[in-house]
Order: sequence, then C-alpha cells, then structure tokens
Amino acid sequence: MIEININTPALLFPAITLLMLAYTNRFLSLASLIRKLHDEYHRGEKEKNILKQIKNIRSRLNLIRYMQGLGIMSFLCCVLCMYIIFRGWMELAHWVFAASLIFLLASIILSLLEINKSTKALELELSDIEELSAGNIFTDIFKKDE
Repeated sequence: MIEININTPALLFPAITLLMLAYTNRFLSLASLIRKLHDEYHRGEKEKNILKQIKNIRSRLNLIRYMQGLGIMSFLCCVLCMYIIFRGWMELAHWVFAASLIFLLASIILSLLEINKSTKALELELSDIEELSAGNIFTDIFKKDE
C-alpha cells in the first residue's frame, strides 16, 4: 500500500477551499438572479420564459447545495484523515483519504452538471432576442458572421 503522511491530505486544503469559494460565488449570483426575477414577477413584468427560468433555477440551486455539501464532506474527511494519521492508524487513513477524494470528485461532477444547466439558462434568455438554430461546437466556431 502507498505510504501517505500528514501532508498528503493537507495538499487538498487549498483546492477544496478555492472550489468552495467558486461554489459560493455561483450561489450568490444565483440568489441575486432569484431576487431580480421575484421583483419582476411582483411588478407584473411576466416574461413568457419565466416558468422555464424558475424550473432551471430550482434545479441549479439543488445542484449547488449538493456540490457544497460534497465539498464540505471532502474537507471534513481531509481533516479527519490528518487526525487519523497523527494517531498512527494508517489503514484507516487510506480509506478516509480515498473517501475524501471520492467526495471531491462527485462535487466536481455536479459542478459540471450545474455549469451545463447554467448555459442552458443563458440560451433560454437569448432565445427571446434571437432565433437560435440547432448548433454545435463546430458550427459555432466556423459560422461566418453575417
């Protein structure tokens, strides 16, 4: 089995904290958007896409909640792993560190899903402005400007 020391889980601390900061920023921008939509709704400025936007926002909020929860679990496992290494229980330390990596991986995968939903929300906003055609990365890159 690979030897780990107390520095191994400590290496994840900066990565996890930066990831949590990014998640918090995404949450704050989403909260701002929710407040804006709420004000528009109460002023009577109902857009035709508002129900689709609300559904998308609810889904993104849940993803961000789970992303943050998994990130926190990863951070807690890192701290626990450091304590376990300090106590000298190396077999358990390997399992706890592996759990920390799995939580981190799951959090990043959910982040990818949330980013995908975020871009779909932006496409929904743009659909009011322009007629969107079915495009892909190749047609978007090589499309001639008219």
